[in-house]
Amino acid sequence: MATIKDVAKRAGVSPTTAKRALYEPHLLAPKTLERVRRAIEELGYEPDLNAGGLRRGWNKTIGLIVGNILEPFFADLMRSVVRSGREKGYGVITMENEYRAENELPVLRMLYGYRVGGLVIRSGFWGSNLEYLKRLHQRGIYVVEIDHFYPGSPFSHVMLDNEKAVMEGVRYLADLGHRRIAFLGHFYNPQVPDERSLAFPKAMQALGLPLFEPYLQSLPELGEQGAYALTHELMRLSEPPTALFALNGTGAAGAFRALRELGFRIPQDVSLLTFDNYFWTELVTPPLDVIEQPVEEMGRLATQLVIQAIDTRDLTKVVRYRLPGTLIRRASCAPPKIAT
Repeated sequence: MATIKDVAKRAGVSPTTAKRALYEPHLLAPKTLERVRRAIEELGYEPDLNAGGLRRGWNKTIGLIVGNILEPFFADLMRSVVRSGREKGYGVITMENEYRAENELPVLRMLYGYRVGGLVIRSGFWGSNLEYLKRLHQRGIYVVEIDHFYPGSPFSHVMLDNEKAVMEGVRYLADLGHRRIAFLGHFYNPQVPDERSLAFPKAMQALGLPLFEPYLQSLPELGEQGAYALTHELMRLSEPPTALFALNGTGAAGAFRALRELGFRIPQDVSLLTFDNYFWTELVTPPLDVIEQPVEEMGRLATQLVIQAIDTRDLTKVVRYRLPGTLIRRASCAPPKIAT
């Protein structure tokens, strides 16, 4: 089995220069880099990444924790992080926490055992692993939170500007004439501090719209099934909402299914607006109005922050991005058929 010394001898360079071709290629002259790469190819050399990680204390690997790997938002996020990491010579280990802090802690411990150089995390609900994240940071792992962050977190984060996006969505529905608007989110639950749910009452009040207490019901569970069940409850009220605003694309799928089962026409009987421009949202009839998240840019920025911190070994820099959403109007929202 070829060693780095064999590669150096074949290329006519020192072992240190040969190592730089693997880990710091930008420091080498193009002709030198080409000679080393040719030697690696000819000898079939495969670097021992674990050995390098043990020497440095970290591998050229990023840990990525998502809420649910089946959701298109997180699939797109994973692709963005993987592509951005690959461009800089970093691998990515992806795991999920299913939105729960209790599932997250063993995953964090496992990623530390792999000696990842940095971490991009969509932190979970129902508890907090903030103290353990702080411990990882003290051990040299740079942390970036994405899509959601722990209240009081000291770390960098990359987020949608949720308050502005919710306000834009509520204003859009209000301009169509809706006053009976229900948000399919999480209310009155300190264990699920979802920014969009917290922003909804503020947006309604800022626009002078009434907050109907029967509409402020929390999703019974995360995901499509929870939104499906809540839509059934809301639309069976004596005065059902004339517009539904879904927390995310998965919730929109549950709401869409429930409305069809109940015989409500979209948008003639009820309007449906949602976060996330999932591929299916423009394939259904009618195609859904959505607030699109810049998920590719979110992944790129988070990865950029992590790699910059790893490469410079500056773990003190804190950067917080708030990115705008984009309202895409299609055909699922219209003026209510009755005065509200």
